[in-house]
Amino acid sequence: MEKLREKKLFLFDMDGTLYLGDRLYDFTNELLETIKKNGGKYMFMTNNSSKSVVDYIKKLKRLGIEAEYNDFITSSQATGYYLNKHHKGATLYVCGTQSLKDELISNGYTITENLDDVEVVVMGFDTELTFKKLEDVSKLLLSRPDIPYIATNPDYVCPTEFGSVPDCGSVCDMLYNVSGRRPLVIGKPEPLMPILAMDHTGYKKEETVVIGDRIYTDIRSGVNADVTTILVMSGETTYEILEKSDIKPDYAMESARELMIVLKNR
Repeated sequence: MEKLREKKLFLFDMDGTLYLGDRLYDFTNELLETIKKNGGKYMFMTNNSSKSVVDYIKKLKRLGIEAEYNDFITSSQATGYYLNKHHKGATLYVCGTQSLKDELISNGYTITENLDDVEVVVMGFDTELTFKKLEDVSKLLLSRPDIPYIATNPDYVCPTEFGSVPDCGSVCDMLYNVSGRRPLVIGKPEPLMPILAMDHTGYKKEETVVIGDRIYTDIRSGVNADVTTILVMSGETTYEILEKSDIKPDYAMESARELMIVLKNR
């Protein structure tokens, strides 16, 4: 635990780690303030592509957390980065929320529902999902087996106050049953998001820690980026899941409250 006091960059998953649904955990603000008092930097790193950064800033403010654009690294941003690098200027079909579409449009992309014009298919966590979107993507994947097919994140479920709802990975599994195709995944567990965060802030791997409630996304992403990882049990993961997992975090905690206690006892 003592090594955690040496960390400078704290990359937090949000839902299930700092809050659950619309309920802020009672330790969150004190934890974030402690990191700042210790001279560290925190960023919010989320796979949830249903909201743009602007929308996340609004949500956190509503929950009582002040945040700025540069405090975030999201799967939507990482998807925009990937598209700029590999499919710059492409016309997209986006199976996602209007918020995700707005974020991609702000990066200079054209989004269309005219299937003849589509050059890349992008799947997100779509809380506005319709059967027409599923039908459109099915047509694109079946009629054009070489079309680039990208998913913002592989999460099967998104935690809520009543349990969970289907996330992007579950919808991608439905489409796999139709088309036999799997998307290229951009967000966690891939290492791109923590790598981008380190690039943006200038911190090194040994100064960085990823904190999240999911082994197969948060923890695996940290492992893939070769940084320290903390699994918290305040969201999706149980001790039974942890015991069976082949991926192990460096630390496991009941909640991020334990991290706050460690950092306060410097």
